[in-house]
Amino acid sequence: MLNRYETAFILTPVLSEDQMKEAVNKYREMIDKFEGAKVIHEEKWGLRKLAYPIQKKSTGFYHLIEFEADGSFINNFEIAFKRDERILRFLTIKLDKHSIAYNEKKRAAKEGITENASLKN
Repeated sequence: MLNRYETAFILTPVLSEDQMKEAVNKYREMIDKFEGAKVIHEEKWGLRKLAYPIQKKSTGFYHLIEFEADGSFINNFEIAFKRDERILRFLTIKLDKHSIAYNEKKRAAKEGITENASLKN
């Protein structure tokens, strides 16, 4: 059975836009290539100030990926993050049914807002 996970990671701010996209694509493709796994939702939060310096950096590019995968995938996924010098921090959590419902409700509300905004224009 597939579980739903959410991974948030912070990329070093010294990357160019293309380097950042390439790094994000690497992890998206890792999910897509794993048997049965798929990306559910993705958010690019952009350049944000860190709460405390990490590797002498005070900002970083934040990115979030919500996906479904088998539990055996997570270990290899996190090892890839640990080996990548472009990643300052990452956190993967397994979502329970309440978290999944909350995320879907939040996305539906956000889509409703953008649809209403586009209708007014």
